[in-house]
Amino acid sequence: MPALEEFRQIGEVIGSLKALMVFQDDIQINQKQCCLLVDMLKCAYKTIAETMKQNLRFEEKNIKWKIIENPLKELLRVFKEAEQYIKQSLEMKDFWAKAIVLYKNTDSVEFHIHNLLCCVPIVIEAIEIAGEISGSDHDEIQKKRFIYSMKYQKECKDPRIFQWKFGKQYLVSEKFCERVSLVWNEDKWMLQNKIHGKKKNSGSGTLTKHELRLADLLLRNLNETETENDHKLLPSSVLVNSKDYQIRRRLGSGSQYKEIQWLGETFCLRHLFGDIKPLIPEITQELSLSHPNIMHISCGFTDEEKRECFLIMELMNKDLSSYIKEICGPRKRVPFSLPVAIDLLLQIARGMEYLHSKKVYHGELSPSNILVKARNITTEGYLHAKVCGFGSSCSIKLPQKAHVSQNNGTLPFIWFAPEVLAEQEQSGDGGSIKYTEKSDVYSFGMICFEVLTGKVPFEDSHLQGDKMSRNIRAGERPLFPFHSPKYVTSLTKKCWHTDPYQRPSFSSICRVLRYIKRFLVMNPEHGQQDSPLPPVDYAEIEAAILRSFPFLGNSESDPLPVTQIPFQMFAYRVTEKEKSSTSHRDINSESGSDGASACGDDPVTADDPLPSPTEKKNIASPEILSRRLSIKKPADIKVGKQPGTPRGRSVRPPQIRTVRQNSESQLMMMNSPRTRRSSGHASDSELP
Repeated sequence: MPALEEFRQIGEVIGSLKALMVFQDDIQINQKQCCLLVDMLKCAYKTIAETMKQNLRFEEKNIKWKIIENPLKELLRVFKEAEQYIKQSLEMKDFWAKAIVLYKNTDSVEFHIHNLLCCVPIVIEAIEIAGEISGSDHDEIQKKRFIYSMKYQKECKDPRIFQWKFGKQYLVSEKFCERVSLVWNEDKWMLQNKIHGKKKNSGSGTLTKHELRLADLLLRNLNETETENDHKLLPSSVLVNSKDYQIRRRLGSGSQYKEIQWLGETFCLRHLFGDIKPLIPEITQELSLSHPNIMHISCGFTDEEKRECFLIMELMNKDLSSYIKEICGPRKRVPFSLPVAIDLLLQIARGMEYLHSKKVYHGELSPSNILVKARNITTEGYLHAKVCGFGSSCSIKLPQKAHVSQNNGTLPFIWFAPEVLAEQEQSGDGGSIKYTEKSDVYSFGMICFEVLTGKVPFEDSHLQGDKMSRNIRAGERPLFPFHSPKYVTSLTKKCWHTDPYQRPSFSSICRVLRYIKRFLVMNPEHGQQDSPLPPVDYAEIEAAILRSFPFLGNSESDPLPVTQIPFQMFAYRVTEKEKSSTSHRDINSESGSDGASACGDDPVTADDPLPSPTEKKNIASPEILSRRLSIKKPADIKVGKQPGTPRGRSVRPPQIRTVRQNSESQLMMMNSPRTRRSSGHASDSELP
């Protein structure tokens, strides 16, 4: 679809949202979040429009706008998903059903605004790159290139400077940041007032006895001032004696999960038997968790004797393991396109980042404990993923045989980290295992393998049981197909590293996945074998970022707000340009080709492969443009061998650099590392 048509459709969504928000007072739950989301979408449209106006020419829309087509397509999908969320918020449902479903819902901030803030920097960058080749005046083009290069300076790798210079453009102005941090608490306060108001009017008979008990349930869950001695759940009679409570069907092979109808809504119910009383504090703690990518409990009930418990959760379509098997079929084709796979993995990583920030470690992370459902906005296969099986789920263990079948017939230890397998062998079946952040990261690496390939790890291996467990502890890992993208497989291999301390945190994983997503949006030809590769290993960029901002690597602290995402992506881009330029300069100086070549071509190195036919045609690719447009080489100056120089070396004649070369050199020489590319790990001497 042409870029202008995509931009027009984004404008239509904005018009639709303006019409819907005429009735914003009818949004009963999470009204403030919806208003904030719409305001940020309108600001994003205005920002993109202004950037296009400043950088592009309308008459070149069919010639030089190619690079912005895919970023605008991605932005259009984000806008449509947000529009769907606003429409659902305006649906007139039973107040109590809506309150139960949405009272701690953070989808607006943590899902839609997250996706918007990830996408806007990509669109702005694409427009600026298209602007570099817009027009026919040589001096004007050189001026725009110079301005663009000066934007990504090292000095801007400071959150305060970034917000001061670019906060409005990237939707992270001080006003928006303040609203994002307050909006969820405002919605919670408004809901509490509504429920208190309904209870005050209950004397006139406006509320039934059942509704009064629901009001007590919601107020208890909304009140965070409870002490540990106040862990209580409502009696199960509030649920099972409800007039419209109905069990529809059992879910899965076990008997714990059921699909139910209650308050006019469909839910998933987990029915637990036995001595439930010791688990109530943990269940109550789990009730406080809220993130779009975890399966949280909406509410819980027990009977008077505490011998059974009912946990109400959102109903999802199926688990990821079953979904992949259905998609792949007998031919074992790859289940997802690369953009869909990266989006899915980013959601799982974000859910795990949130759990780790709350000191909740999963221990049994596998595709069977990832629930998915279609997002129904596009036909490209995008899913909404939620992590389940943590918290109270892990406290109630099943017999080992049943546990094996829970993973769809696969042995559970293939998802466990080597240190967990070693501890299991030492403690035996009866011992308790201590799971850590790093063991979850290992399991995530195995999930990456299955999502990217459609194959269960080690399914082709002839060794099973104890022998397979020993091989995993010895360092055996699944093998990726030869055509798998290196920038994705390298992240996976770091996640399943034998040494837990070498594995990244989920905060780092999220940053890398966001930047991989940026690369795929900017390079839609990723599916071809000769598609371009990122100029710098993302692990090197992340290592440099962590040296500058060590706190970013700690998943066990509270996650940074989503308003930090544009800055992190900007800092990634600055670091990528630094390392890419330094690498090219080092290679040039070592090969004796630092000066301009006689033919005017870029030097060919091991890290800069020969341009493929795809690269030659795709002049809009940002990584190719950054190489081709970064240095203006004078074609009319020939560089010959100078007296006293070694054979094969050349000396650059003085005074031939352009203004852009001088500006880039001054920027990079302020603090330029020599990158050790061979090992894939950054050393302490690589300070940017």
